[in-house]
Amino acid sequence: MTKIETGTTGAAATAPAATVTTDAPPRLGTGLTFHGPLSEARVGRVVARLAAASPATVLDIGCGWGELLLRVLDAVPGASGLGIDINGDDLALGRRLAAERGLAERVDYVEESGLGTTRGPADTVLCLGSGQALCDPDLPYDPAVVLRELRRLVRPGGRVLLGEGFWEHTPTDAELARMWPDARVEDHCTLDVLVDLAVEAGFRPAWIETASPEEWEEFESGYRHAVELWLAAHPDHPLAAETRARVDRQRSQWLGYRSVLGIAYLTLVPVG
Repeated sequence: MTKIETGTTGAAATAPAATVTTDAPPRLGTGLTFHGPLSEARVGRVVARLAAASPATVLDIGCGWGELLLRVLDAVPGASGLGIDINGDDLALGRRLAAERGLAERVDYVEESGLGTTRGPADTVLCLGSGQALCDPDLPYDPAVVLRELRRLVRPGGRVLLGEGFWEHTPTDAELARMWPDARVEDHCTLDVLVDLAVEAGFRPAWIETASPEEWEEFESGYRHAVELWLAAHPDHPLAAETRARVDRQRSQWLGYRSVLGIAYLTLVPVG
């Protein structure tokens, strides 16, 4: 997706409660239910649509903690799931949550790259904010490549749920300067172009929706909330300066791309 410093690598499970500690600062994102701008209401509708296709297998690319993966499995008794990610801590949390929900026998979490993965095809493929996992890191990010890979990984008659960034409007040079380092117009396309790329990759866009301003604000403020509380309570902690710089940088980036960068959630059906 982007070089945004939020680590939005897909939907994530409920993190530990947002508490302020006297030791090391809490992890960014502590307290979030989803690691992206997703509301419970939207997730409920998305899961219902995916479950209506009765998938037997679900593959989550860049799953993080795999909250959405677990919810789809919970909605489709008998379905099995596989989540892949390079963050071992997130995968460990996903395994724990799967066990707590009685889903441990139906889901596997694998710590590996998604680049060129042979884990498919699957009936349902999830890729929320994790398109970079399917792209060569030495080449410019290309959503067309992501979509072609997702087409390869989904079975005929299946479903793909893609969460992908897009420009609400073409950003000016001044707007780009306030975003992540070296932000360029080429980092994203507009929504109409993104949908056209999905069609060119061999999909029909069965559902097109975008994150609301309220979902963005809930996520972005929630992402920093526990750390901001910790910083307010521990201004002289040995780790405060480094933590403050990181949080201030992330907040500044968000305020730079706020109302310019959108997130599309596309439910895609393979043609033929």
